[in-house]
Amino acid sequence: MHKYDVFVIGGGPIGLTCGIAAKQAGLDYVIAEKGCLVNSLYNYPANMTFFSTSEKLEIGGVPFMSIANKPTRNEALEYYRRVTQAYELNIRLFESVQQVVRTGDGSFEVYTSKQIYHTKNIVVSTGFYDVPVLLDVPGEELDKVRHYYKDPNYYAFQKVVVVGASNSSVDAALETWRKGADVTMVVRQSAIGERVKYWVKPDIENRIKEGSIKAYFNSNIQSITKDEVVIQTPDGIITLANDFVLALTGYKPGFGLLKQLGVQLSDDEKLYPTYNADTMETNQRGIYLAGVVVGGMDTHKWFIENSRDHAGRIVQHILQTQQAH
Repeated sequence: MHKYDVFVIGGGPIGLTCGIAAKQAGLDYVIAEKGCLVNSLYNYPANMTFFSTSEKLEIGGVPFMSIANKPTRNEALEYYRRVTQAYELNIRLFESVQQVVRTGDGSFEVYTSKQIYHTKNIVVSTGFYDVPVLLDVPGEELDKVRHYYKDPNYYAFQKVVVVGASNSSVDAALETWRKGADVTMVVRQSAIGERVKYWVKPDIENRIKEGSIKAYFNSNIQSITKDEVVIQTPDGIITLANDFVLALTGYKPGFGLLKQLGVQLSDDEKLYPTYNADTMETNQRGIYLAGVVVGGMDTHKWFIENSRDHAGRIVQHILQTQQAH
């Protein structure tokens, strides 16, 4: 029976970084990703530009060269593919983790959609982009409601309601409007979000001011039907004719996996997982966290640039533990 030193769940940038660190340390590792390589980045909007500069997205000491100072989604996809290829990382794509069982000797059996793995340690680096935060309103299950936005051309000349005022919402509103969509934004807050990219924020505010894009602030969607959207505004209920709803209200980590692994979560709405910041080990021995998953519902606190060092802390602790035994 082959037993790995490290099993990494998640093939995003930080999961790849963990694989690189494990390989450089001489550890026997494998990475499992339920989708394609850097699946979350692949599902980003087609025209997305990162807020971070390219050097802050680098992993494994490989330079990230981009045409502009801030790279695009396509440049990032190519970069992480080349890094994976350069390091010849042991990664299994389109293979989802379904169950983890701790064995009598303290190691783990990992059951995936394709096979069973045996490993001494597990690193959870699953990000947060896979589980959308729902509106929880009647009609949200309709096909016209989308929690992910990809390409503006699909919505050309359609009546589109965009929910939210974050970077993704603002990008979707501007891009679909420029393709001829009739765009209305529904924003729970009183203004466009402060974290919106500084070079985009004036654009959306000016489009709203001039009336090109309609916006209802301090408002919420009450219900969605096949042809309409009902909105609660400060001035009362309004009903709009509608073709599509882009409910870009954020995403959250897959807490189900953490709970199944026995990782303790805080009992408030933040759902912070328990871990040692020096080693990234959770309350469960041999189970580590890396990347944005450590932030619970505070998904805006952790990024590629400030969580790349999680991999080094994890690998160092695993090596120390092995030496101690």
